Amino acid sequence: MGYKTILTVVTDEALAQPTIDHAAAVAEGWDAHLDVLCFGVDRTQTGYYYAGANAMILQETITRATADAEKLASAVREALGRTECRWSVEEGVAQLADIGRHVAGRARFADLVVLPKPYGADHGVELEPVTEGALFEGQTPVLIVPEGVAPKSAPSRIVIGWNESNEALRSVRAALPLLQSADNVHLAVIDPPQHGPNRSDPGGALSQYLARHGVKAEIDVLSKTMPRVSDVLRRHVQDVDADMVVMGAYGHSRFREAILGGATRNMLEQAEVPVFLAH
Repeated sequence: MGYKTILTVVTDEALAQPTIDHAAAVAEGWDAHLDVLCFGVDRTQTGYYYAGANAMILQETITRATADAEKLASAVREALGRTECRWSVEEGVAQLADIGRHVAGRARFADLVVLPKPYGADHGVELEPVTEGALFEGQTPVLIVPEGVAPKSAPSRIVIGWNESNEALRSVRAALPLLQSADNVHLAVIDPPQHGPNRSDPGGALSQYLARHGVKAEIDVLSKTMPRVSDVLRRHVQDVDADMVVMGAYGHSRFREAILGGATRNMLEQAEVPVFLAH
């Protein structure tokens, strides 16, 4: 079992190089093929377009997005020419409201999607629907990579954020190749339930499952000593010097996460190491 098709999506020239570096490193490490989609984003909101707009103005936005896509694809091909992985590059134009569908169509036939953080200063609004398109419509695990992190084909120390949810379990299963190759895996259980079948052995069933797959895992039971679960998890990542987090994506509705915040959104906003997600 491994990752043989890696997909990444480039929409911003400023984020292209670090994203390609990480995706290429993962592809080389797993002897996989790297597919790259370069999108020029047409941000025209046609449903709210101002009165009096004509076809020439609409064509101008498409022309600009096409030029952006060509520029991105040229830069990506140049960067990939310095790597040793097998790769292909496609370019195109996508409207902001529809970009997630285009990503999902390709993500369905990939083993892993490598993307930059969807939140942050100077990060385009298209990065969030790109991530959600891969996760929800594409049903593919996503590796979110912060800027400034050195490219790595496989992490040596991984923290799993375990809350017994279906999303967390799916992430663990999708990340098994990475977990099996890691030197240390920490199973972080934050404020385990005081009632239920696993109250006396939080994380025990998952630890046994991982051990049978050859994963060297240890259980870390943590108290919620900070306001947000994501803060506790991030601090534990720093304490054990981990270089990746594996967690379930969006246990609540995406609308609730966007308005009120949640562990997934907070983790992605503050992440300092790559985050492996599945839903």
